Amino acid sequence: MINRPVLIGIGSLQQKGSFDDLDEALVLMEKATLAAIADTENPSIVNYIDDIQIPKGDWTYKDPGKWIAEKHGFSHAHTSLTKIGILQQSLINSACTKILNGDIRASLIVGGEARYKKIQALKEGLEFAETELTVNPDQYIQAKEDLYIPEEVEALGMMAVGYYAIIESALRFRHGRTPQEHENFLGNYYQRFSEVAEQNPHAWNQQKYSAEEICTPSEKNKRIAYPYNKLHNSSWNVNQASALILCSEDIADKLNVPISKRIYPLVSSETNHMIALAQRPNLARPAGLYLAADYLMETAYSHQIKPSLFELYSCFPVAVQLFAEALNVPDNVDKTVTGGMPFAGGPLNNYMLHATAQMLEKIRSKPAEIGLITGVSGLMTKQAFAIWGKEPLMDFQSKDVTNEASAIEAPVAMSQEQNGEGTVLGCTTLFENHEPIKSVFYIEDSQEKRKVLTSTDKEVINHLGEEEWIGKKVRFKSNQVS
Repeated sequence: MINRPVLIGIGSLQQKGSFDDLDEALVLMEKATLAAIADTENPSIVNYIDDIQIPKGDWTYKDPGKWIAEKHGFSHAHTSLTKIGILQQSLINSACTKILNGDIRASLIVGGEARYKKIQALKEGLEFAETELTVNPDQYIQAKEDLYIPEEVEALGMMAVGYYAIIESALRFRHGRTPQEHENFLGNYYQRFSEVAEQNPHAWNQQKYSAEEICTPSEKNKRIAYPYNKLHNSSWNVNQASALILCSEDIADKLNVPISKRIYPLVSSETNHMIALAQRPNLARPAGLYLAADYLMETAYSHQIKPSLFELYSCFPVAVQLFAEALNVPDNVDKTVTGGMPFAGGPLNNYMLHATAQMLEKIRSKPAEIGLITGVSGLMTKQAFAIWGKEPLMDFQSKDVTNEASAIEAPVAMSQEQNGEGTVLGCTTLFENHEPIKSVFYIEDSQEKRKVLTSTDKEVINHLGEEEWIGKKVRFKSNQVS
């Protein structure tokens, strides 16, 4: 294969301690980059890095890539900043495609967060200030559509947890579990994740939790949106960064990069089909997810490639379950090599880079393994898959199934009815400081259109976690359950 893409450098780090022990995100990304450069075992790789891609984080820098490049001798590189709403795997696919086409020789992809340093500043009464970088990158990349519609934002706000909890309720109902049975299921499911994190030196939280601790609300495990507690949620208050360097195989040969360092992207797929959650024909079965999964697995199997290690995106438990179902991952197979985002740490917009870095380190240590990694953007809105191996078992292939998904899955219209009746499709209760504040329902009205309802009625709120509401008929007046 001409210009076969190969990964040759990995850098990962995390920091804990007091404010003075911690770096801001810019420096974290710089250190991860330097670690990835050193990992190639040939510092001359910087002369070939033509492309720097960074997913936007919870920071204000305009172009951290250029700052890093100018400081370390590769200022010629084209820089891009990818805003929230773009799959992180898209950055890797983009780099591979540009390498294949001969557009670039090598690419650096790096991301990082320093929310933990911000929190330590508050705890210690200190001022947190970021380095000012006010010059724009060579390119901004951003999603074309919003992730929400106004009716959803009004009911659920901008935090993802309520949206995922509603998807979780729809999936639970499909599997025929009662709310209490499903709470127990989620505790057992994530207990295994915490056990994996306990053994992972990169994990932010290496404490092992029992199923009961995970599914039982407590002072340290506050309920946030039923059935999710803090330990079901991605942990983004971390100081972490990861960097990947990909190049053409010709460049790797020219630089004498050791064979032991090389890992090959084999096949990837993604869907960028955008439908707001309330308008999805099936809340818990995105069409694009299955199209992308089918392409990935059919392509892999046609080349006798069978994944043996999995890292399924784990911002919330329902994401893991949906990926496992689409890929037919057996129940007895681990769904993570990191411990997942609640325990390993879930930096806002770059966890898939961390997951990829850790998966590739596993493959380096066990060359017979084949790793499969998944990613999400938005509210289980867009999904991505990637398979990696120590050997180039096939020429790299990737596919975006967005157009196919769009052809078979159209958004359901929103209801304009002010009063009426509808069937509950998904629901959750939102909590603040241990107290339930309101329940949210996604319903389908008598005209088969969608509506988002809320209720602050204590009887409704108290019964939501005790009895089955999915499939139930409810009456509404304006946007309230009546």
